[in-house]
Amino acid sequence: MTKVLMKGNEVIAEAAIHSGCKYFFGYPITPQSELVAYMARRLPEVDGLFLQAESEIAAINMVYGAASAGVRVMTSSSSPGFSLKQEGISFLAGAELPAVLVNIARGGPGLGNIQPSQSDYFQATKGGGHGDYYTPVLAPSTLQEIVELTKVAFDLADEYRTPVILMGDGMLGQMMEPVEFSSVQLTDDPKKDWATTGTRGDGPPRHITSLQLNDINLENHNYSLQKKYETIKQREARFDTYRAQDAEYFIVAYGTVSRIAKNAIDAARDAGLKVGMIRPITLWPFPQEPFFEYREVAKAFLSVEMSTGQMVEDVRLAVNGKAPVTFFGRTGGVIPNHQEILKAILDLAGGEQ
Repeated sequence: MTKVLMKGNEVIAEAAIHSGCKYFFGYPITPQSELVAYMARRLPEVDGLFLQAESEIAAINMVYGAASAGVRVMTSSSSPGFSLKQEGISFLAGAELPAVLVNIARGGPGLGNIQPSQSDYFQATKGGGHGDYYTPVLAPSTLQEIVELTKVAFDLADEYRTPVILMGDGMLGQMMEPVEFSSVQLTDDPKKDWATTGTRGDGPPRHITSLQLNDINLENHNYSLQKKYETIKQREARFDTYRAQDAEYFIVAYGTVSRIAKNAIDAARDAGLKVGMIRPITLWPFPQEPFFEYREVAKAFLSVEMSTGQMVEDVRLAVNGKAPVTFFGRTGGVIPNHQEILKAILDLAGGEQ
């Protein structure tokens, strides 16, 4: 097992190549530009294709074209650029095309700044573009987890014929940690008899579109998509816990914030409070199971985010009024520290006792 020290953005790119991705279309934007640059260097070495598009809109439509041919394809951006891709993502969902889409989020709204943020949660988990659709969203917290979840993202995309979002923040994209890629075992792509690679006269022509001019046909297509999303909800929700088994108070955090929250939990335990954490790994589908397990015994839940409060809405839905749910967050690219989170825990516990 060989470990290498790499930057987060580059880990995503290398993990994608290990997962069989040979096609990348993107456009540079801080703080994910290293991913684009890495793909520009590495893909020709593996007989792949890199193309820097003229815009984010062009890039996502190039992804649509490549996905239609049945290849594993990826694009990446950061918050304002990812917003520009939303129409194309809706097209991918409507046409049921598999692709992996990376968002290394930064502060907003608007141009904001280039500091880390989690304020794209709504956009990622509630559809983002127009129409009734969802995309699976994976939120790694370490660079090694990026390796594993990038492979998962491509596998989910192919299995369910859907775009999948891999979402981190600027801190995750820019940090460096040792990683190893041997755990990523390349598997054969599933047969894609729907891909527009030409039938050579063997069978009817293949046709991919998200356009359904007949209203009943479009309604039936939407019902079919919703059935698929329900299957994803039942099968693919992922989560992790930390010191949760005997906890009375629960922090809910994802991504890099969950790493900071662990220090606050340890400090709270030292102060005599039984605190644990639920860490959603899939932001959509949001994992309901741990909340069903702990909400009957929990005194309170605290959602900690780098936003003004977005995931907290899903936490409240999962808790379903069985316990109080409060929120602590920093925004605008400000990273919460463990002392701030500890104070929020102490304030919560003091109010509940």
